[in-house]
Amino acid sequence: MTAAPSPPCGQFDALLEALRQTVGATAVRIPTPEDPLDAHQVDWRKRYCGQALAIVCPANTQEVAEVVRLCGRHRVSIVPQGGNTSLVGGSVPDDSGQQIVLNLQRLNRVLDVDAANLSMTVQAGCLLADVQGAADAAGLLFPLSLASEGSCTIGGNLATNAGGTQVLRYGTARELCLGLEAVTAQGEIWDGLKSLRKDNTGYDLRDLLIGSEGTLAIITAATLRLYPRPTRHQAALVGCDSLAQCVSLLQHTRTRLDARLTGFEVMHQATLALALRHLPEQAQAARALLTPADSELPTWTVLLDTCDTGPSSTLTQDLEALLDDAHQQGLLSRAVLSHTDGQYRAMWTLRESIPMAEKMEGHMVKHDIAVLTSRVPTFVAQAEAALQQAVPGCRIVCFGHLGDGNLHYNVQAPADMATETFLAQHESRIHALVYDLALSLGGTMSAEHGIGQLKRTELGQRQSATRTAWMRAIKQALDPENRLNPGRMVP
Repeated sequence: MTAAPSPPCGQFDALLEALRQTVGATAVRIPTPEDPLDAHQVDWRKRYCGQALAIVCPANTQEVAEVVRLCGRHRVSIVPQGGNTSLVGGSVPDDSGQQIVLNLQRLNRVLDVDAANLSMTVQAGCLLADVQGAADAAGLLFPLSLASEGSCTIGGNLATNAGGTQVLRYGTARELCLGLEAVTAQGEIWDGLKSLRKDNTGYDLRDLLIGSEGTLAIITAATLRLYPRPTRHQAALVGCDSLAQCVSLLQHTRTRLDARLTGFEVMHQATLALALRHLPEQAQAARALLTPADSELPTWTVLLDTCDTGPSSTLTQDLEALLDDAHQQGLLSRAVLSHTDGQYRAMWTLRESIPMAEKMEGHMVKHDIAVLTSRVPTFVAQAEAALQQAVPGCRIVCFGHLGDGNLHYNVQAPADMATETFLAQHESRIHALVYDLALSLGGTMSAEHGIGQLKRTELGQRQSATRTAWMRAIKQALDPENRLNPGRMVP
């Protein structure tokens, strides 16, 4: 995308000077041809490229509020940004050259850990990995876990209601948040940093802001729910011949392990082959655990993750008995348990290498759908049949969180078709086919990545007029001048 022309000379000089006075001169960065600040202006998938007036990095909530007030006076809109790991174009500016990117990574302090209350309070710019580390240092667990946890921030996780690999056991970011602090579109500070499990005092403003993608207010801090830290983790890589087998295995495992089951990931053979091709050093260790080098990968591979606070021998025995029983029932073709921390990490590295392998492979038509877990096999079978009829030879890259029905269902160009041609000719049709099928099965077109700008039009076309009207009314009530992340999420 070509950068937009610069705004008229001097039009925003007063705003920029006021911003420098508020947050410090070094915390206001102006993109230039020599230093385009791509880390803030280009999305992770390199699909959206914007042009900001400035990147502003406040150091505390009061500075965030003053920046919002200044932008309001100068009629400039704001794009809130954390680690800029959005997969739907939700955290980069448009190409007008007249938006402020408000990056919150300087708000990176852990404010409090309350072990007795199983809660912690952190600023929104804390990296997810640092939040996990602070909980671990206190002998506790913050269970939100994503492949991008070393670069995404907790504020962004909450603004998008992130899911990740342990939703099956612990829920999404919404379930892990007890309270919020936020700055309104008018530059006021709302202090909702409560650590209570029960509070029935009117509308739940916390839940309104979680998942709102920065369109209603700017999250600046959060109080999070913690759990006792497990003393033992153990995983298994399991080969299955069909998705129906995977679903039956999930039922079997839930019955036998209950709350000790924390993750149930599924990966198609072609998807694992992609990871092995692009990231062989990362993926090879787990492949060697799963199957002999001269054998084909299973049609479907399940990564089954468990934890316990009891003796490690008990968990191992229960897992071995579960897998033996599942094999006798014909629910799996092969399985291997992790017996060391290295093997456990290798199994998860295999799963978490897939998004990077996809990025290295090139652009695909990406989907983040969810249906009832019982309907996942139906969705996959019907989607592939319809896609092959629409675009013969297209290649499916399918993986995801089977435990909660969320699939990353991505479609790649046929081997003999250029990616640019494929996207130009077929992307809209593929989106329509996949989304319509997911919705016809009682599912959703966005399970955890959000709407951003990528799916905004699709959302408006597919949700009810009533729901769209409610969304617009809420946006109008809280941000009547459309200053916060305009052009995102709200149809």
